[in-house]
Amino acid sequence: MQIEPEQLDPAPVRGVQEKAAQAYRAHVSQSQEEKLILDNLPLVQHIVRKFATYARKAMDRDDLISAGTLGLVKAARTFNPDKHAEFRTYAYILIRGAIIDEMRRNSFVPSPVAQQLRAVEAAYNRLTGQTGRPPDDEELAAAMGVTTEQLYHTLTEARQQHFLSLHGLSDEQPLLAPLMPADRSPTPQAQAAHREMVERLAEAVKQLSQRDRHILVLYYDQELTMKEIALVLNVTESRVSQLHASAIFKLSMKLRRNP
Repeated sequence: MQIEPEQLDPAPVRGVQEKAAQAYRAHVSQSQEEKLILDNLPLVQHIVRKFATYARKAMDRDDLISAGTLGLVKAARTFNPDKHAEFRTYAYILIRGAIIDEMRRNSFVPSPVAQQLRAVEAAYNRLTGQTGRPPDDEELAAAMGVTTEQLYHTLTEARQQHFLSLHGLSDEQPLLAPLMPADRSPTPQAQAAHREMVERLAEAVKQLSQRDRHILVLYYDQELTMKEIALVLNVTESRVSQLHASAIFKLSMKLRRNP
């Protein structure tokens, strides 16, 4: 017996159509996510290259890339153009957050280095109190009875801790905000806190020596690599790394003394 079209139950047909539509939407959504991820993988590399400066071991770079990539995947899956800024800005925030979380999980400083760092901090505070101004690297090393190379070694080993302490002054944004791409703060309170951080950092940076300011500007504002800065300053790349560690240390100390 032939069944007339009007005799067919439309409910199963609608069910199949809805499932097909859902599968299609899921496929489109997945394709969009994959495109966002693939298009922005270079952003992960860019951020890791800046943050890897603070890592103590070469192998940390791979861990940071893995963490940053996971942050990018999360950004692609949760991005809503109706709620967020452009995707690159949104992705930057999540990638950076994932990288910083990874750094925090591996931020243990060996006991000898931590002890040496406490001695450096104590000498810095003592000299600042005695002279009314922060000591330069040579004065700080002499007060501790070590060479400047030994001082730089300690500061380089502890650089990750100084970076995390700077970032830790705010849960929302790093205190290095003017030296990195800014987040888009969604609330007036967050925007006010950001402006206050910017003012504090700007004042602290102004108090650094011209050499330290120059290195920070070249590295963060101009986004030059250590190797490129070495060519500008006509010194070795390792020397630039040492001077950068020293500048970050002094910036951290200034911000602690002027909360």
